[in-house]
Amino acid sequence: MTANSKTTKSTSKTGAARRLTGIAMLSAVAFALQFLEFPIPIMPAFIKLDFSDLPELLAAFAYGPLAGVAVAGIKNLIHLPLSSSMYVGELSNFLLGAVLSVAAGAIYKKHKTKRGALAAAVLSAVIMGLISVPVNYWIIYPLYYNVGFPQAAVLDMYQAILPATKSILQALFIFNLPFTVAKGLLCAALCAGIYKPLSPLLHGRK
Repeated sequence: MTANSKTTKSTSKTGAARRLTGIAMLSAVAFALQFLEFPIPIMPAFIKLDFSDLPELLAAFAYGPLAGVAVAGIKNLIHLPLSSSMYVGELSNFLLGAVLSVAAGAIYKKHKTKRGALAAAVLSAVIMGLISVPVNYWIIYPLYYNVGFPQAAVLDMYQAILPATKSILQALFIFNLPFTVAKGLLCAALCAGIYKPLSPLLHGRK
């Protein structure tokens, strides 16, 4: 084995260890941020705003799309023992966080510029919002219906805010889609503000 190959192998191991450390650190931060949630007056009470998707975006930009998915998975696995929704909320958080991470990381991987990062963040927020409608309608809400949240009761929560709401699907377009996009954009704005200062730490540079 030549000196160059030894150096390359050592550098590769160091990079992998740094990525694992970064993912673990960001997962811990994401888990902590799940407890900082805020009710939104124009949304049903069971939907709250938190910024736990921010570390996923940081991981996706720093290490690639799968790293963001890993952070989304780890934070929700840690949160399972504390679940108040029979794990349905954690599943929802993971699925949408994974969509955000994959979209943002894939776009940024091809366009590693400030403009590319901005486009990645904005487009991923929009994609997450659009995907949230079928995910909620076909997967998440039916699971809620089976764990003590009847469909009629869920619809009543939306109708209490907007009486003209006629169906769950309509509610998802009126309420959940813009809320999910807005949440993604807020995380994107925060990511844009802190990614550059954090980049040396995430990449192990001084």
